[in-house]
Parts: sequence; C-alpha cells; structure tokens
Amino acid sequence: MPGLGPQRELEEAAALERRRRRELLRRERIFNPRIRTIGVDKDALDAQVKERKIQEAAEKAQRERFAHDMKKNDKLMCLLEERQKNEIKDINKALSEFHKNCQRPETRREFDLNDPQALKKDRPARVSDDDPRCTISSMQKFMGEDLNSDQRMKFQKEQIREWSLQQQTDRKNALADQKLADDIYDKFRIELDRKIMEEQRKEEESRRVVCEATKTFNRIQAAELDHKNELEKAQKIKDDMDEITCLLRGDFLSENPEQAIGPCSKHPVLVDRWKGMNQEQLMAIRQFQKEQALEKERAREQERRRDAEWDRQRLQAARVQLLWERHQQRQGRVQRQDLDVRNAELSQEQKAKNIYLKEEEYSNIPTEEFYAQFNTTTR
Repeated sequence: MPGLGPQRELEEAAALERRRRRELLRRERIFNPRIRTIGVDKDALDAQVKERKIQEAAEKAQRERFAHDMKKNDKLMCLLEERQKNEIKDINKALSEFHKNCQRPETRREFDLNDPQALKKDRPARVSDDDPRCTISSMQKFMGEDLNSDQRMKFQKEQIREWSLQQQTDRKNALADQKLADDIYDKFRIELDRKIMEEQRKEEESRRVVCEATKTFNRIQAAELDHKNELEKAQKIKDDMDEITCLLRGDFLSENPEQAIGPCSKHPVLVDRWKGMNQEQLMAIRQFQKEQALEKERAREQERRRDAEWDRQRLQAARVQLLWERHQQRQGRVQRQDLDVRNAELSQEQKAKNIYLKEEEYSNIPTEEFYAQFNTTTR
C-alpha cells in the first residue's frame, strides 16, 4: 500500500531516537564515577544533606539571634558606661576650668601679702619734691597703712559670694546629671530584672502545670487503687464469712466420726472430714519425716561435692585458657615482627620496582590522544 512507506520511516526514526536517548542515559550512568563506584542512593543522601543544612541554618540563626541580643545589651552597657565616664570627665574639666578662671592665685584675699612681685608693683615713697603725697613736714606714707580697706573688704565679700553661688550652681548641675545617669541605669536594670522575672515566671508556670497534671494523674491512680482494694477487701470478707458459715454448719466441727468414712474401698477415709490419727500412725509419720530429712541432707552433700568439682574444673579451665592466651599473644608478637620485616623487604622491593618502572619501562609517556580513544561508548 502506498501509505505504509512514510509510516514505517517515522516508526524507524522514532525507534532510533528512543535508542539514542537510552544510550545517552546509559552513558550518564556508566561514566558517572560516583554512581558507578559508590552505588548509593544519591537523592536520599542529598535530601539528608539538605535537611542537615536546614537544621544547621536554624541553629545558626538561633545562635546569631542570641549573639545579637548579647551584643545589643553589651552595646547598651558600654554606652551607659561611656556616658557616665564622659559626664565625670566633663565635671572634672568644668571644675578645673573653674579653678583656673575663678580661683587664680592673684584673686585670693591674702595674695597681696604673698605676691612675689609686690615690691616691683609698689610705688616709691616719693617721686619728687612736688609729690602731693608729701605733707608740709615732708612726712611720707608708712608701710602697713590701708586707706581703702572698706572698699577692698566689700569687694572681697562680693567676690566670695559670687564664688559660693557659682559653686552651688555647679554642684546642683553635677548632682542633676548624676541623678539622670542613675535614673537611666536604674531603668535599664529594672527592665532587665523585669525580663528575667518574666522568664522565671513562665518557667515556674510551666513547672506548676506539669506538677498539677502529675498530681491529678497520681490522685486518679490512687483513687482507682483504693477502689480496687476496697472491692477486693469486701470480696475477701464475703468469702471468709461464707467459709465460716459453712464450717460452723458442717459436720467437720460437729466431730461426727461417720463423716470421715469413704463411700468405697478405694478411698476409705475422707481427708477433709478426718479428725486425727492415733499414736502409731503419728510415730510412723515422724519416722518417715526423719528418713526424708536424712535423704535430703545426703542430696545436699552430693550437691555441694558436685559444685566443688565444677568450681575446680572451671578454675582449671580458666588457668588453661589464660596460658593459651599468653601463648597466642607471644605467637602474635613473633608474627607481627616477622610481618614487619617482610613488609620492610617488600617496601624496598616495591621502591626498586617503581624506580625501574619509572626510569626504564614507563619512559615513553602516552599523550592525550592515546587516552581519548577509550570510553567513547557504553557497549
């Protein structure tokens, strides 16, 4: 038929394409050294590695968050400490400036008595014959006189008052700054204590809930156990009362001798109704008990002898095992020494062989074209 030719060509082309695709997949599997040599489930290993990386990333993020909080608190503490140091430095600097500007030596009240330049600054006793300070009798001004003492004292008092007011103002400002710094530090400590107390409260609340649940469970278990014990006790009391009633109303306590006679010759005596034995029967039972005691004592003696024999054989076997292990250790040391000597000889031979192969056999090194002709197909 004319339509079968193109259809067959299409099928052959599709089959050829499928074989080519399978060949490519086979080449990927065969030429992949990881799958060919290891032979493990790489997807599962990759999934495990991915999960491990996710877990490590979460742990790392948590550690980084804690580190960030610690750094933040440290920075806040450093800022507060730096601010306190700067404030103390500013106060000391202001105090030094005040001493330098307002409490200079020449402004002191007694500076005129201790001034080293007093003689240079002092005016001479007389300048000329026309000096108005000289009187008619040419009397000059005597040393130690202080004509402006009232004005000087008034000026000094005013200066002392100004100094005192300035010192009070500076002290108030310093106290206000110190109080502000203390308030900021107290607020920070209060906030930190509040966070710590909140964490402790949450932890105590969780512990309390766990303890309450445990107490409730234990209380339920105790109630169930008490109820079970009460039921068992009531049942036991009922059984005891039934047994006592049966015994009181039965023939056992009435001491009826006919009740112990059996209905057939196979069991001539009923044990539950029998009232006792005579003296001969008691003596026979005691004699049999003595024989049983002697037989039990002989069995115990045989058991002790057998245990002693087993202990002796076990000690002897342990001693033989210890000697054998020591012999094996000595042989192992000798074998290891021989093996070390043999390995040294083989190492020397291998080195000599490698030198020979490197210098004689493998002197002609193959090129890349030689290796390129291998592993070109999977078949």
